Amino acid sequence: MDVLTQNFSLYRDGFLGTVELTFYASLLALSLGLLMAAFRVAPVRALRAVGATWVNILRNTPLTLLFFAVLLGLPRFGLVLPFRLFAVLALGCYTSAFICEVVRSGINTVPKGQGEAARSLGMTFPQTLANVVLPQAFRTVIPPIGSTLIALAKNSAIAGAFSVTELLGTYRTLNEQGFSIIWTFVWIAAGYLIITLSLSALFGVMEKRWGIAR
Repeated sequence: MDVLTQNFSLYRDGFLGTVELTFYASLLALSLGLLMAAFRVAPVRALRAVGATWVNILRNTPLTLLFFAVLLGLPRFGLVLPFRLFAVLALGCYTSAFICEVVRSGINTVPKGQGEAARSLGMTFPQTLANVVLPQAFRTVIPPIGSTLIALAKNSAIAGAFSVTELLGTYRTLNEQGFSIIWTFVWIAAGYLIITLSLSALFGVMEKRWGIAR
């Protein structure tokens, strides 16, 4: 218990850093994932190619390698930003590939007749997608999106290796100060449990309210 009480500010900063990374990377992942899912089902071949390329590259690239590419590679091309922003970009882009596939699978559950009926009424593809298809698909993808964002929260631990303040990175400071490594990781694990269980509870509520009745 001493490791927590004597280093509460360090744990707090790491916990809030992980929460911040998770929040902003989730917003980016959801936005890009939704856009790429729209590209993947678009009637324009070029857009489908862009969506497929995005998913295949990011989904098959190790996240650590992507961190190296973004945090260490982009500054060589003159793009100098805070490491925290780079970490959000890496996490968000990586997770967006998985969000894209989740949303696309949800879109595929919507009967084709729904889209055909919308087009027969004169609706464009974006209108059909936004007003007819996605609202129905959303109900089926709540649980897998929740699982993907929980994985994002845990993946944020990699950012600590790149001088970004987050929860797992606190162990280095505490280890150097001679605190028990076991209790150090116990409280780190407790912090991650708080984050992941909160996300699980949030998506559980969303599923009960908007999900498909079982």
